[in-house]
Amino acid sequence: MSLTNVFNIAGTGMNAQSIRLNTTASNIANAETVSSSIDETYKARKPWFQVLEKQWDDVDGLNRKLDVRSQVGDGVKIAGIVESDAPLQKRFQPHHPMADEEGYVLYPNVNVVEEMTDMMSSSRSYQMNVEVMKTAKQMLQRTLTLGQ
Repeated sequence: MSLTNVFNIAGTGMNAQSIRLNTTASNIANAETVSSSIDETYKARKPWFQVLEKQWDDVDGLNRKLDVRSQVGDGVKIAGIVESDAPLQKRFQPHHPMADEEGYVLYPNVNVVEEMTDMMSSSRSYQMNVEVMKTAKQMLQRTLTLGQ
């Protein structure tokens, strides 16, 4: 793997973590929205990550012999954003304007503590990808100065 591939891999990781951070922020922002029907209630969303497969040129079967294909990816992408299937929160609030005929109001299935943990994790993952890019840049700059 060359150092230039490191920039692509870290870049895809930064993009994926940015989308993860945005979906987490959306979940937190909608944590207290109310509804009177199940179909209209906000449901927590999570991004689905997928490894980008490395494209290999098979030179004389060398890659098959070393089995490097299963060890190296070419980054990550968001395969989709899925809604949580956790049950919605049903609260008895008969005087709320959005209450149904039984007096219940539906709240999203967002766990704010879990979302904050996910936000810290995605933020740190993003920072680590920035550090990887910075280190690769420094290594390339030092390589260029070797001939001086």
